[in-house]
Amino acid sequence: MIEKPHWLDQPRNVKRLWRGFLLLLVLSVLAEFLVPMHPHFAIESIFGFNAWFGFLGCVAMMVVAKGLALLLKRPDSYYGHDND
Repeated sequence: MIEKPHWLDQPRNVKRLWRGFLLLLVLSVLAEFLVPMHPHFAIESIFGFNAWFGFLGCVAMMVVAKGLALLLKRPDSYYGHDND
């Protein structure tokens, strides 16, 4: 039986997804012009703050995950070798 390729295997569909996500990001940042913001702190009044805060939060989570991976990593021989 011949398997039908997944729709994400086609590069044009991946490009469409990237463009769609970038358009959604731009529209959500531009929505700040239409939605009244009620910042609690002065830094929250900077245009695009929520987008930058989310991006930097994701970067921080990736750095912490990499650090944990280095800390918790076990050697390849951790479980021993099979002596069959």
